[in-house]
Amino acid sequence: MALALTPRLLRRGLELFALISLAGVGGLLFYGNNFQAFAEALFSLHWGWLVVGLGLASMDWIGGGARLWVVARHVHPGVRLRDMIVAGGMSAWAAYLTPFQTGAGPTMMWAMRRGGVRLPEAMTSTFMTFVATVVFFALAGPLAIYLGAGKSLAQHNVVLGITYYGLFRTSLTIFGILGVVMLIAMVFPAWLRDGVHWLAGRLERRSRRIAARIEQLRGGIDRAHECIVAFGNPRGLLALFWAVLLSAPSHANKLLAGYVALRALGIPANFVDILLLQTFITFLLYFAPTPGASGLAELLSAAVMQIYVRREITATYILIWRFINSYATVIVGSLLFWYWLRRGLIGKEEVVALPDGGET
Repeated sequence: MALALTPRLLRRGLELFALISLAGVGGLLFYGNNFQAFAEALFSLHWGWLVVGLGLASMDWIGGGARLWVVARHVHPGVRLRDMIVAGGMSAWAAYLTPFQTGAGPTMMWAMRRGGVRLPEAMTSTFMTFVATVVFFALAGPLAIYLGAGKSLAQHNVVLGITYYGLFRTSLTIFGILGVVMLIAMVFPAWLRDGVHWLAGRLERRSRRIAARIEQLRGGIDRAHECIVAFGNPRGLLALFWAVLLSAPSHANKLLAGYVALRALGIPANFVDILLLQTFITFLLYFAPTPGASGLAELLSAAVMQIYVRREITATYILIWRFINSYATVIVGSLLFWYWLRRGLIGKEEVVALPDGGET
């Protein structure tokens, strides 16, 4: 049961990401209609804040890897933090190169297997990081609203009287629903296992080729079920608790990139309001259909941040913002993947995903 996420497909995703992003920034340059102001803003940046931005950009790797490590070691003792940092960063890289972030999970599991983690444990760990993400946003959003953060956003209309604050609350509902679904899967893991077995049985009856592999899969399904159950004990819940907390640094580049980009341009802004806006943008772009939300991210952020950013320097702001929350990871991940290809660690048509069964 492999996902055909080959180097060729990832290369095409990188090309699409670059082309659409370039078109988005070019469109904003045309929108700003002042190339001189764009250039002057680039050459008068506050470099100290750019250093902070570089540190934030690394959180795709360090924050994401640390979160993956705390859940993976619960079901696979002895897993190395270094390997999980690579898996976390490459997962983010693949997410930016595929529509709806579909490449994130398979690439994370593939990289974990390269680090010696068996498939069922890798699948469970990947699932738990997604649970942690959903729980983090489902809790952080209401907490921000309860504390009164971002009330000033209610003064800014988008269209037809709809405010940014209202859109934020609506997008938060999506994560709340996902949180309920994840909670059901955690509380009733046997239902999830039985459902997967039922689906496997249906597929088995439809195809002889699949039927020959189903028996190998059943053992992996049962082991994955055991791993999920393991998160129901005190140690497992503690690991999940740490994963939820580590979701903050894991997503720090997305949540704080806007504030850092503004400060790099010398634009003062309320930290909490910007954080709320960036959370709103992250919600809306989480399942974007273009690779890395390219095009959509540039246009949406420009529309939302026009409250703070002058029209003529919007393209400058977007370049800094996108470098922190995605461009840096795409560059580093692409170089690492190219290095693996050159070293022969990946075949040119190797599927970047999971062979059948749960064996190493």
